[in-house]
Amino acid sequence: QVQVAESGGGLVQAGGSLRLSCAASGSIWPFGRMGWYRQGPGKQRELVAYITSRGTTDYADSVKGRFTISRDNAKNMVYLQMNFLKPEDTAVYYCNVNGGTATYWGQGTQVTVSS
Repeated sequence: QVQVAESGGGLVQAGGSLRLSCAASGSIWPFGRMGWYRQGPGKQRELVAYITSRGTTDYADSVKGRFTISRDNAKNMVYLQMNFLKPEDTAVYYCNVNGGTATYWGQGTQVTVSS
């Protein structure tokens, strides 16, 4: 069984920054690809960024240059540093972890960016 828990969401003004954290724990180790998705009001869930176990990263075009994903394999943690936030970044952010042949999701953390 794998548990995934996000933290770090909140309310921030446009142009501000937030750092999301995600902790993965359980009987599967090491974890494979870890990533962040988001779902805005009335929108479908979309990939924000991911990072492989070797450190390869990729980002949605809408966040390139503003967000940075990183991970700490020793702690089974993944982070999302979000800078220059925009109102359109408002969403519930979900952590996604690949372990073995399955994928696991956290409960999500709300990020609200005010204009």
